[in-house]
Amino acid sequence: MKSNINPKIFGIILLCLWSLITQAQTKIKVIDANTNKAIPGLNFQYNNAKGSSDSEGLINVELDDNSTLQLSHLSYGTWSLNAQELNTAAQKGTIKRAPLEVNLFPVTVIGMHDHKDTEQNIQLSYQDNLSHDGASILTQIPAINGIRKSGSYGIDPVMRGFKYEQLNIIINGGQNAIAACPNRMDPPSSQISPNTIGEIEILKGPYALRYGNAVGGTINFKQSKLKYSDKADVYGRATGGYEGNGNQTRTEALVGLSGKKYNIGILGAYSEGNDYKNGNNNTVQADYLRYSYGINGRVAISKTQNLSFSAVNNIAKDVDFPALAMDLRSDDTWILNAQHELNFNNKNLQHWKTLVYGSLVDHTMDNYSKKLDPRMVNADTKANTKAYGGRTEGFWSFNNSVLYAGADYRFENADGERTRNMLMGEMQGNTIKDNVWQDAQISKTGLFAEYSITQNSFRYTLSGRLELNQRKANDPDTNFASLYNDLEKTQVNPGISAGINRALNANNNLSFWLGRVQRSASLTESYINFFPVGLDPYEMIGNPDLNPEINNQADIIWEFKQPKTQISFDVFAAYLQDYISSVIDPNIDPKMPSSPGVRQYININNALKTGFEASWQQDIAWGVQHNLSLAYTYGKDLERDEPLPEIAPLDIRYTLMGKYFNNTLIPIVSIRHVIEQDRISEEFGETKTPSFTLLDAKISYRFLKFCSATVGVHNLLDQAYYEHLSRSVKGSDPTPIYAPGRNVFVSLNIDLQ
Repeated sequence: MKSNINPKIFGIILLCLWSLITQAQTKIKVIDANTNKAIPGLNFQYNNAKGSSDSEGLINVELDDNSTLQLSHLSYGTWSLNAQELNTAAQKGTIKRAPLEVNLFPVTVIGMHDHKDTEQNIQLSYQDNLSHDGASILTQIPAINGIRKSGSYGIDPVMRGFKYEQLNIIINGGQNAIAACPNRMDPPSSQISPNTIGEIEILKGPYALRYGNAVGGTINFKQSKLKYSDKADVYGRATGGYEGNGNQTRTEALVGLSGKKYNIGILGAYSEGNDYKNGNNNTVQADYLRYSYGINGRVAISKTQNLSFSAVNNIAKDVDFPALAMDLRSDDTWILNAQHELNFNNKNLQHWKTLVYGSLVDHTMDNYSKKLDPRMVNADTKANTKAYGGRTEGFWSFNNSVLYAGADYRFENADGERTRNMLMGEMQGNTIKDNVWQDAQISKTGLFAEYSITQNSFRYTLSGRLELNQRKANDPDTNFASLYNDLEKTQVNPGISAGINRALNANNNLSFWLGRVQRSASLTESYINFFPVGLDPYEMIGNPDLNPEINNQADIIWEFKQPKTQISFDVFAAYLQDYISSVIDPNIDPKMPSSPGVRQYININNALKTGFEASWQQDIAWGVQHNLSLAYTYGKDLERDEPLPEIAPLDIRYTLMGKYFNNTLIPIVSIRHVIEQDRISEEFGETKTPSFTLLDAKISYRFLKFCSATVGVHNLLDQAYYEHLSRSVKGSDPTPIYAPGRNVFVSLNIDLQ
């Protein structure tokens, strides 16, 4: 029988059917951009369809001309492809995505050198390169505050109430310099030049054990990764700034040369300032001079091997410390590190990195410029510290899991003495020398591993560390030694953490973390010899018999992410055992007649720290973005039933930012409100801190491709305020160190990179 179907119509029908079939069966493989391996267990949403990639990384979608594909994976973050990008990917048959280096831990990443908005980064401007103190950048987020003993220098970061050696402050995963000043005029963060840093990784809690047994968290300052170029290329940048309140001048510059197998850069920075006015128009002592210079380099030894190195010299002179009995006269610090990286192609073992580092600190402080009436004594302290060590670590990648494993070693040593020339009284004309550090040393040897596995919408992470801690005093003081039976201790410190991350859907993640970590006492806590280094004026004496401090902590983290909205909430609780604190011992006499007594470091049976951090970032419309963030910590000494000292109050921050003319014009207005801190430790002489509200404004404009300027004002309302963690000015009528009042600033950046 003869068919009545027109062959052309039949062909059109077949073509349509084929189109529908292929459309319904469009398969795209999602692969790792670095290894080209499939990414299984990846969640996707397209129109009303949801699903996960299979063991070969394949997803099935029905393509149309308007819809956006939403993708999410615990190791690769959340991202989207619009219709055009998806069609291009479908033609290629693949979607490539680079893994996130940090994706589970309670983490904040501060990017230093660009204005890009990414999922996990808080981006800062080139103006932040001008900072002469690394901690001044950290305090721009509410979860971190700073102990201030000077109006301009040496901010000591405090995160969730953890401070000093409870925080692991490192560069490129290795140890930074350790403070030579017993009073921590030179905390590790102050020895970091921000213009050498590419990003700051803030890992909250005792979970990231690859870098050490940090009971409170890790702050990893990552130096800018140097890139090669196809041909010889000269690059550079220069930034200058001025602040009216305090007459502060800041400059920094970089010049470098790159090629196919090398990149060498020379950096420098110079800052100086004078006393400033607070909101009450009173003068606050804040003189300082700080400069640094250094070299960064990277060389390709072969196709699979790279060698990176860095050497930076930081120098500070004549810095006022109104909260201390002495001022910083000079501080000369060298920070050195070198890293070898070996990459393996198409194997489970992806790369192996080995880092060696060292730091040398030469510190001098004195009371010669202090206005003392009567002047009973001239005193100066010369101290030096050295730290060196290394770490080696491998990274393995399997079908649905990754493994980090390695070992590290760190050595710390502190030595120095205080010289007192007696000017009055029975001892007039005599010179007394005090052995401050007793040539004390600590060595730490550790083994660590971190394993993560993805199964469906879950990711499980287990991290462990075992560390051997050995400490001793090579030149013990007779009085100090008489208080203890043995000044040499060896302790083994295990640490373990586990986390579960669940992708509830393409936009929501929920994480739960548990960790138990312990640390041995620091050089100060073990061996400081009759020196006032605490919150109050009592002389502190170390205790080599201290038990390791233990933190048992849990974090619950919820994250919501869409292309224009990001919300996160993190609540934590830390139960501390053998918490290291101090008590006044009336049976021990102080060495200085002006001292009210002596405090001795001890272990407290148990203590509690709990709190939360929250943030909400949203692109509103017309180039406007706003950001709300807040943080709160509650601390309690359970043994004495009173608040722990130096806990910052609730901190709330709101920022409104616009981006116009292709991001060349960026105005920013920010408000910060801090509530009253009335939970204070009377044991340590704390006083209540009133609430305050700050208003800041600035505008940045890139008027040339390589040139931009920023002008703005801090504390626009000229608020008279001080932070709860600011120490008080020494004297007969001690007052807190008030922050600067209204401060107009301007900066100019030229970038030829």
